[in-house]
Amino acid sequence: MIVTIDGPAGAGKSSIARQVADELGFEFLDTGAMYRAITLGAIRRQIEFDDIDGLIQYARLARLRWEECRVYLDDVDVTDDIRTPTVTAAIGRIADIAEIRSLLSMQQRKIAEGRDIVTEGRDQGSEVFPDAECKIFLTASPTERAIRRHQQLAEAGRHMAIEDVVAAQKRRDFEDENRPVGALRAADDAILLHSDGMSPDEVLRRAIEIIRATTETAQIRRTDSTLR
Repeated sequence: MIVTIDGPAGAGKSSIARQVADELGFEFLDTGAMYRAITLGAIRRQIEFDDIDGLIQYARLARLRWEECRVYLDDVDVTDDIRTPTVTAAIGRIADIAEIRSLLSMQQRKIAEGRDIVTEGRDQGSEVFPDAECKIFLTASPTERAIRRHQQLAEAGRHMAIEDVVAAQKRRDFEDENRPVGALRAADDAILLHSDGMSPDEVLRRAIEIIRATTETAQIRRTDSTLR
């Protein structure tokens, strides 16, 4: 069974997706780590981000794999290295290349074949896994997401005015919704989970309820189809 959890930045989809996977005993597919790994590899090989052909060729040859929640690029563990500010600042240059997005989407589909898996991102339900059994679009208002981000930054010792965080959040939303490929959007058959005013545990519980209800509905449909 494939469960997709999409949504805007700051909605908490990464942490919820991981918790959902743990709760259900599913695997978690960190698609963002794939783009980060390719970005890191391009930086280390000093491939210019304007060299689109070079980036595509590198992405075709790069070997990605996961073992016990660790990410390996060409057999080297890069789990920690892909989270640096340098990679974060450059990842959009990789993720917006249609050919690379297509290559990694195909890899994601191969990874998910025959597995119970939870995956999250901007376009997992709408583009990568259009036939996923359960699709959730997790969102919250820009202000709510900014408040959460503001708290995270404060806890990490980084202090920004809440107005600046809100402005950055709105810019990010606009960019994600208008990207040339992999734009942020809810799949037509996704179930909206609006988390304003909900605690993380309440969001998790609601997500689990949605998945279980979807599974039960699918089983009933399969049984009815068999009986006809």
